[in-house]
Amino acid sequence: MEIETTRFGKLKIDDSKIIFFPSGVLGFPTAKRYVLIPLTDDSPFLWLQAVDIPDLAFLVVFPKEIFEDYDPQIPLETLKDLHVQNGDELEILGIVTVPSNRPQEMTVNLMGPIIVNVDKKLAKQIVLDQNYPLKQP
Repeated sequence: MEIETTRFGKLKIDDSKIIFFPSGVLGFPTAKRYVLIPLTDDSPFLWLQAVDIPDLAFLVVFPKEIFEDYDPQIPLETLKDLHVQNGDELEILGIVTVPSNRPQEMTVNLMGPIIVNVDKKLAKQIVLDQNYPLKQP
């Protein structure tokens, strides 16, 4: 399939790579289909690009690669919603905020991770009950 994006122009994507968010991302309930686009081959960052909204994309990272102690407790309801069998199929993403012209001040949202069942291509952004920051430098 081919999608139009503001950031990347036209992109050919494999339909099997589309991740479905039944509830959308927090603040964007109507955007339900996304695809992950690596920033570069050696970068820990990726773009979570909305398939149906050309100008909607989030810079994301795997928080556990940066914050070794990050261990979010995912609610049982979320695991059920994502049809998780044993947890091996889970990936956790954090949305990155980069202030305009100040990349050194970027932060990761550890309080509201995106939980992805990579096998089922289902995802959900949750708000943790744990004491993680909304903006972790």
